[in-house]
Amino acid sequence: MKKIYLVGAGPGDPELITVKGLDLIKKADVIIYDRLASEDLLKNAKEDAKLVYVGKRTGDHKFTQPEINEILVKEAADDKVVVRLKGGDPFVFGRGGEEITKLIEHGIAFEVVPGVTSAISVPALAGIPVTDRRYSSSFTIVTGQEDPTKEEERLDYGNLNADTVIVLMGVGNLSKISKQMLRTRDANTPVAIIESGASDKQRVVTGTLGNLAELAEKENIKPPAITVIGDVVKLKFNK
Repeated sequence: MKKIYLVGAGPGDPELITVKGLDLIKKADVIIYDRLASEDLLKNAKEDAKLVYVGKRTGDHKFTQPEINEILVKEAADDKVVVRLKGGDPFVFGRGGEEITKLIEHGIAFEVVPGVTSAISVPALAGIPVTDRRYSSSFTIVTGQEDPTKEEERLDYGNLNADTVIVLMGVGNLSKISKQMLRTRDANTPVAIIESGASDKQRVVTGTLGNLAELAEKENIKPPAITVIGDVVKLKFNK
């Protein structure tokens, strides 16, 4: 039995994967990949590599997370090089921890190959640094939607104290997020929504915290999108 490699594919641009991650894709016998992992990366796979798509989008899950976990266990049973290719970084809202927990339960060896997280790289590609000594000495990365099976929500967006707040997977929840944040932040706080970041479809719209939800609706923003909230948005070096 060989180990399973959890490989971060980066934010979307296939050239932003790590050297080690690309090398493993070239060697893999089996690649189990997500929706947000660029399919261009699969062109580097061996001709006889087995490709298994397990992507999820809102309201459309080809496989549930428990089913994906079982696929990993099944594929690891053979003496093959197995790559679990995940968008961004496996441990930044990538459910890599859940998959590793399942592998440990079955005594399956694993290795994590970190990826470039979209939370920082996508704003950077849009010309927005998440920190800048003039505007931001801290940043926080939060999910825009918590696990619906939790008994109670832990995240109150109004209690986030960092200068810059980066919200992943929050398109459908921006009304709630902005309403909570307006308890503690000025309505004129700059915001940017970056749709399909690090791709040729990337689109950036800017506004304020006070009109965040209306902005997303007016511009018909669709996932995947990242929201950046804070004064660093005023910089936006790419005009």
